[in-house]
Amino acid sequence: MKYLDEYRDPRLARRLLDELCRTATRPWRIMEVCGGQTHTLVRQGIDELLPAGIRMVHGPGCPVCVTPLETLDRAMAVAARPGVILTSFGDMLRVPGSHTDLLALRARGADVRVVYSPMDAVRLAERHPEREVVFLAVGFETTAPANAMAVLHAARLGLANFSLLVSHVLVPPAMTALLDSPECEVQAFLAAGHVCAVMGWTEYEPIVAEYQVPVVVTGFEPMDLLEGILMAVRQLEEGRAEVENQYVRAVRRSGNDAARAAVARVFRVTDRAWRGVGELPRSGLELRPEFAGFDAARRYEVDTLRSAEHPECIAGGILTGARLPTDCTAYGTRCTPRHPLGAPMVSAEGTCAAFHAAGRTADAPSGTPSDDPSGSSSDAPSFQGSCSS
Repeated sequence: MKYLDEYRDPRLARRLLDELCRTATRPWRIMEVCGGQTHTLVRQGIDELLPAGIRMVHGPGCPVCVTPLETLDRAMAVAARPGVILTSFGDMLRVPGSHTDLLALRARGADVRVVYSPMDAVRLAERHPEREVVFLAVGFETTAPANAMAVLHAARLGLANFSLLVSHVLVPPAMTALLDSPECEVQAFLAAGHVCAVMGWTEYEPIVAEYQVPVVVTGFEPMDLLEGILMAVRQLEEGRAEVENQYVRAVRRSGNDAARAAVARVFRVTDRAWRGVGELPRSGLELRPEFAGFDAARRYEVDTLRSAEHPECIAGGILTGARLPTDCTAYGTRCTPRHPLGAPMVSAEGTCAAFHAAGRTADAPSGTPSDDPSGSSSDAPSFQGSCSS
């Protein structure tokens, strides 16, 4: 298929891997900040084909996974109200809350519906003026423009029965929080191409300047990721720290001006809690005061609800790249895609789900966070030949 097959060419992949072997002379740790990229890396086995010492650290790039437990509990509290239609994307329905999930709540009679766009929820509100329609608005900057447009459209229509339960998060503050951690071992980032298609990459430039870490805007196909990793390794080997754009077919520096304007019109930056991580300053979006009438958390008085994570789930460590799914004592036994304990095992972009689907086990050959981070490996002289065919 045009514009797809060429990004999955095994011969080109081999050439990129060979070039990586020639380029890399030291161990490096690179974090991909996108769950879709994580799934490609794991499903295709790219992380296991890289030169020895180059380790991919799986970051907080799954929008479902970072949605805090209390948001799910708030959504279920709203959905249980008489006369409410709660709408959501399908992957949110099986994410466990404190006691149940939205799918089980629907089985018990709650009107919970899967939609493919927030505009579907607006149309539901138009068709059912006697019902309250709530859309669970989660995700990174990628989904924010569509949710902003839904609010603007509902406002133009005068729909008093439509609202959003907002849990939007932002990528740059999460990267900064990771880099500020004394345990951080990340030396470069692959930035999510779809986020940058909306926001551009100007927000990453101050991070690169302050922390001297390369950031490469990268796509989602195997060749995108291999080229992005190669670009990051070249910067690291040369002692450079810049923002580079691998995803040139979709991303420009300024992003999408119309999308950014819609987001700025409807939302403002706020502190936001991340699942398993806690509250990060200025890391999320909330509705502006002029659109407070569309805020479901206030409308249904659930904004003060707090919840505690499952004691066995190590989602926080997984989302920050400090742990691997195989480090979890419940992985693949008490926690599976059919019976998940936490969001990373549910979502199509979750790291635990990616590892489980690929059959990864605790004795898999991929690197673990316990590997020596110092870069002083005694086998460094043989490093370049470690992935030769």
